[in-house]
Amino acid sequence: FVGTDIRQQTERTLENVKGILEAAGSNMHHVVKTTVFLKDINDFSAMNEVYAKFFALAPPARSTVQVARLPKDALVEIEVIASS
Repeated sequence: FVGTDIRQQTERTLENVKGILEAAGSNMHHVVKTTVFLKDINDFSAMNEVYAKFFALAPPARSTVQVARLPKDALVEIEVIASS
């Protein structure tokens, strides 16, 4: 992982999502729904600050849940659905 805090991991996660979308010929503006999985729901505000930078104009629908554990003990995982 890049970073050990929620802000750094959220930034990296969304940069990865952006790269995957661009490789598929899409972009962040086509994201219509996200699901954010947090190890600790108390990290919501910090995650949301970073998230808002990536979805400033028209944020997609979002669900955010706390989970017991994420792969490799990550602090955040973000799933997206994008239109073409």
